Amino acid sequence: MAHSTLKRFGLTASLTTAVVFTAALTGQAFAMSPFQASYQFSYNGKNVGSATRTLSHSGNNWTYVFAAKAAGIASATETSHFTFNNGKISSSSFSRTSKVLVHNNTMSIKFNPSSKTINTKKDDKARSFAWRSDVLDELNAELQIREDLKSSGLKSSYHLADAKEIESRRFVKSGTENVKTNYGTFSTIKVVMKHDKPGRETIFWLAPKLDYLPVKVTHVDKKSSYGLLLTGYKGTTH
Repeated sequence: MAHSTLKRFGLTASLTTAVVFTAALTGQAFAMSPFQASYQFSYNGKNVGSATRTLSHSGNNWTYVFAAKAAGIASATETSHFTFNNGKISSSSFSRTSKVLVHNNTMSIKFNPSSKTINTKKDDKARSFAWRSDVLDELNAELQIREDLKSSGLKSSYHLADAKEIESRRFVKSGTENVKTNYGTFSTIKVVMKHDKPGRETIFWLAPKLDYLPVKVTHVDKKSSYGLLLTGYKGTTH
């Protein structure tokens, strides 16, 4: 159960916590700036751990890391590498490691434009998919969505790579709401991720004051629920 919870906070948490900055802030080609955000992690309404998101870069090679710990018995780390040009993220690689007690799991994705393939490996199972230049991973998809919100608006769908497939996801704006966190109260835009499977619901509350950083995320999967709530942030504000 803990492993399932931490894993979904890849996109579902993972689609949670970076920050995008406009090029106008720096006058440079980059539209994103390094940041770090911390969160309280809850499961079925109880606080069980913490999580962080960290965005850094060297030139135009960007690294986005999500790390979480729950109740001292489970942990997970996800890392996305990508480049960013003209408002568009180009994926390079993604990896996930998770541990529950003494059990370890790994997953990786390699985006290979030269060979026109996207290769995935989960533990010992490897798969290969046809290349698409617009395919994102579970972490950098969040950054692309926020960048689109600040410019032309959300696309009708986004293509995401997982270990088993490349799937299409939809994100829909659903009004505004004030959200109280340990870091302050923020006016937010509510965005719902649409799931094909019944019994699932994922909602993100994005704060324009923090450049559309998700200050709250909730996910319901049938009888289980979990969430992230902002506790700290280092980066540019408006």
